Amino acid sequence: MRRSTRALVAGTVVGAVAVLFGPPAGAAGGVGAPGIGDSYYPLDGNGGYDVSHYDIRLSYQPATDLLSGSTTILARTTQDLSRFNLDFLLEVSSVRVNNVPATFATNAGELTVTPKAKLKKGTNITVVVRYGDTPEPYRLYGFAGWQRTPTGALGVNEPQIAPWWYPSNDHPLDKATFDVSIAAPEGVEALSNGALVSKQQQTAGMVRWNWRSVKPQAPYLTFLAIGQYEVREATAPNGQPVITAYGDDLGDSGPAARASVERTPEVIEVLEQNFGPYPFEAQGGVVDSGLGFALENQTRPVYDAAFFRAGANTSVVAHELTHQWFGDSVSVRDWKEIWLNEGFATYAEYLWSDYQGEGTPAEVAQFTYDSIPADDPFWQVLPCDPGPDNQFDDAVYDRGGMTLQALRTAVGDTAFFRILKTWAAKHKYGTATTAEFIALAERISGRSLDSLFTTWLYTQGKPPVGPNGATAKAAVAEPRSYDRIAETHRLLDASR
Repeated sequence: MRRSTRALVAGTVVGAVAVLFGPPAGAAGGVGAPGIGDSYYPLDGNGGYDVSHYDIRLSYQPATDLLSGSTTILARTTQDLSRFNLDFLLEVSSVRVNNVPATFATNAGELTVTPKAKLKKGTNITVVVRYGDTPEPYRLYGFAGWQRTPTGALGVNEPQIAPWWYPSNDHPLDKATFDVSIAAPEGVEALSNGALVSKQQQTAGMVRWNWRSVKPQAPYLTFLAIGQYEVREATAPNGQPVITAYGDDLGDSGPAARASVERTPEVIEVLEQNFGPYPFEAQGGVVDSGLGFALENQTRPVYDAAFFRAGANTSVVAHELTHQWFGDSVSVRDWKEIWLNEGFATYAEYLWSDYQGEGTPAEVAQFTYDSIPADDPFWQVLPCDPGPDNQFDDAVYDRGGMTLQALRTAVGDTAFFRILKTWAAKHKYGTATTAEFIALAERISGRSLDSLFTTWLYTQGKPPVGPNGATAKAAVAEPRSYDRIAETHRLLDASR
């Protein structure tokens, strides 16, 4: 889904060699590093400060794609700072740091801010960035993020979307709480994460939607969906607000989409039995046409209508809702660890299949394994570190899911589900690594699991023993039915 080549900004190639090989996070001389240290995305995130809250207040005009307003960032410095960066693509009109105008410059997705006075380590800071621009033409790492639609726009993508609509420290290592306020023309809905605090007439013809997320949230999981939707509000059995929205252009897929996403509270209840308490304050989902994928935006995943072409598809709902535990609450510390998100969400599809009476996890995992020939390139991608070109490869999902079934086979059900629940609780609202997961699994099971994880995550080639302990069989010569659209949130288009 993503490549490592640096940015195309508004269609212009921008070189970043000097920055890519510049100082690491925590650079000397009071300069905050332009990257947080990610293996795949060296300019994602920034050094020198930690954000606690974003207050985003914007207006959007669908006819012109003009997005304008301001973002207020509450943060605390982690070093002396004479200069720091924010991840942002749009044209900026002003920046203030602690109410004093600051100088700034933008280049290749980096907004560099120089406050008038040096900031001491351990200082609370308030940064206000004002801006106005059309997001759609911008590219980051060679990819588009912002998508215009016939009635509005979608600010939804992974691993980056924030730079197209608000300045941030754009990496899961720096989570924060959010207030998102969007004014849009009457007759156009504006959706985001968390609870809908209020909706009010702002001026003649403009309505402001105010959303609040009170649990730590990674920047890429904060989304916008602006357009014409049917918005439904309900209350889950646990008392949480449930907000769902369905695009006006879903056509024949609309009823199937509603029959799937409206079951969100039920799916969450089932997942809680395996993973522990749901970690957030609200529930819901958004279905739109033309997005091309589904994504686990915190509290409110977004689904492409194509997932429901063949009828109801609660499997994809289970996949995205599982990310609320694995990906959203417990996030990757480095994007090379993506299997910790996608392998777990894929395994949840196996669990949901069991709940539906359509095949046990053991049966689904073994069928997947048996369906893929040993010489298939699938087995050459390592889920633990697939490389930026293969970050969303089938193997990250399916081999990741099979890894968890192999673990369950090895340690037994009691230890396996204790591992999952402990993992979700121990790293709640934080980040974690594969090494930490392996260590936890070994501690709880009391077994050495080096061979299992080395085989399934770190060794190219088809494992000689399947996820249920059976010796490899010759794969059946048939299409990859395991790779149906219902089983992943991967991009739908054939070019991925």
